[in-house]
Amino acid sequence: MDTSTTSLPLEDFVGNTLDAIASACTRCGRCVEVCPVVPYVGLNDAKPAEVVDGVIEFSRGKAKLRDDSGTWITKCNGCGDCIPACPEGINPRQLISLASARVSGEKHPTPYAFRKMARAIRIMIGMQLLPAEAARLVRPPKKRDADVIFYTGCNPVRTPHVLFNSMTVLDELGIDYEVMGGTASCCGIVHSKWEGDLKAGGRFTEGTLQRFGDFKPQKVLNWCPSCQIHLTETMQGYRKVEFDFEHITRFLVEHEAELISRFLTPVKLNVLVHTHHGMHDVGAAVLRLLKAIPGLNVIEELMEPAYMCGASGSERAPEMKAGARQHTIERSLDPSVDALVSLYHACHLQLAADGRRHGFRVINFTDLLVRALGGEPCPDTVETYRLIGDWRAMVKEAAPLLKANGIDMDPEELAEVLPEVFSSAEFRGGLCRFAPQEK
Repeated sequence: MDTSTTSLPLEDFVGNTLDAIASACTRCGRCVEVCPVVPYVGLNDAKPAEVVDGVIEFSRGKAKLRDDSGTWITKCNGCGDCIPACPEGINPRQLISLASARVSGEKHPTPYAFRKMARAIRIMIGMQLLPAEAARLVRPPKKRDADVIFYTGCNPVRTPHVLFNSMTVLDELGIDYEVMGGTASCCGIVHSKWEGDLKAGGRFTEGTLQRFGDFKPQKVLNWCPSCQIHLTETMQGYRKVEFDFEHITRFLVEHEAELISRFLTPVKLNVLVHTHHGMHDVGAAVLRLLKAIPGLNVIEELMEPAYMCGASGSERAPEMKAGARQHTIERSLDPSVDALVSLYHACHLQLAADGRRHGFRVINFTDLLVRALGGEPCPDTVETYRLIGDWRAMVKEAAPLLKANGIDMDPEELAEVLPEVFSSAEFRGGLCRFAPQEK
């Protein structure tokens, strides 16, 4: 993580960063020319130089937002193709992220996004975990010196099994770590990018970085791809830190010799591996680890667009996503394939929905690591509720855990809220929510 620093409020940091980008940018439009989303969102006839100029001038408060520039901002799926294409070494994905905050603040805010997310997370954790298990993921640990912080982010705690699997691997490696996550340790992206509230976003970002620092870690291992881009790329240079911030898969590759020496249990499966173009280093790390598992045959990598599945990633350009997803489904139905391996939490939720509908198996890569280590992966507790398929029946099934976690909403009220809680694209996977599997 960049250790340059500024003491400026986030609003001023964003303004200065945008000014620096504007000064370096020649408005050549190369970033728009190479953008794979453009043909899918009605920008074929747009002039690339004018599109990027419109983004910069609006973001700096110099002009009204052009329609084509606004489309490019709101439809960006984070694939990152624009980054190596820029002849001036500018990061256009950072520009788009900062511009999104301006758009949300002035034109299209998502009101109460964080509040709604926090409620959904609390309910979903309460439906899946015992209080002690939930506390492990979301309750801030007591301050102490720790070599490593495992940072879950906010939304990943909706799929706790992938996080507990990751912790099993860290335990096997003998890593001294603490867990931080949930909405109390939000990276700030929801407030700044989606609500357009840079003051609140700055407070959350700075507070979370400070809490990391309180443990004097050497590394903070992150799970969430949105947190990864926000804290290492969009906020690059915002605050000085004394630790390395990296995705957990990179850390596991750094320890691959020790990890592979512990892969003593064969996992005899033929698998396809779902990855994303926008953070290909994560997918490459996962492939490298999986190929070291005895008995596991990786048939093919299926790379889908964007940096992740979900509303802030592939859903930005749904037509583009649809073609890639159809290919993923068709390949996964091949009789020679035993399972499709998912990458992130959002990917797993979408693909599991597709798998249940179409009849193929989906497992997260962390399950395979735990199996190779001779352990038993944590069960996918979300899938338990998918199979029920009825909101009131879900509430009845979850009642003991909800009560234990202090969620005392009236059952009828909770049943009415659940469609909203489970309504994200990550859960739908483009399908009817929790519909019975088609015959």
